[in-house]
Amino acid sequence: MDPSISDATVGRLPAYLRAAIELAALSLPSVSSDRLAEEAGVHPATLRRDLASLEITGTRGVGYDLKYLVSQISLVLGLTQEWPVVIVGAGNLGKALANYGGFADRGFPVAAMVDIAPDLVGSEIGGVPVHPPSELGRLVEEEDILVGVITTPAAVAQEAADLLVGHGIRSLLNFTTEVLEVPNNVTCRSVDIATELQILSFYRQRGRAAKTGTGVPLQS
Repeated sequence: MDPSISDATVGRLPAYLRAAIELAALSLPSVSSDRLAEEAGVHPATLRRDLASLEITGTRGVGYDLKYLVSQISLVLGLTQEWPVVIVGAGNLGKALANYGGFADRGFPVAAMVDIAPDLVGSEIGGVPVHPPSELGRLVEEEDILVGVITTPAAVAQEAADLLVGHGIRSLLNFTTEVLEVPNNVTCRSVDIATELQILSFYRQRGRAAKTGTGVPLQS
């Protein structure tokens, strides 16, 4: 990735892409920065600055060409190719992710699942076969797997990460609460659903306090 593009900008690009795709589906040829920012949930100045860092500029009085916007953001995010995924952990969350068709639609087809449970190995979940950990090396090579998704119990998440890294996977998505240690050449993103819900609770509580006059109100 271009080092001039900040992590914060990268984090907002999926929202811009989603908004651009939805607006393009309405047969709109272009969109203003204000409309796109509203759809993406950001300030217009932030959106213009982010897109300018990608050398994407709009036309005064017209806005951004939506087809060009979708293609350029997709290119920056590496979505012009597929990134096959393996899910390690076929429990409830792993099953839900395997059954979710949105990954393939966005260029991340789930190629395989891995689990140690004998009653799961050999089965299929959402059309995705479940294999034992001993077959991970073969799967990575045959399916050209590039991304590992960890949905194991937290106690064995590090073991799962080590297994994936040991077989050449350099991109990990961690759905457990465990803080994983990975080499510097491995990118690991963590998704802690419980933590995100607690953050939502924090803002919800502050919003309620602002209405009732109790607690700590939201700052204007």
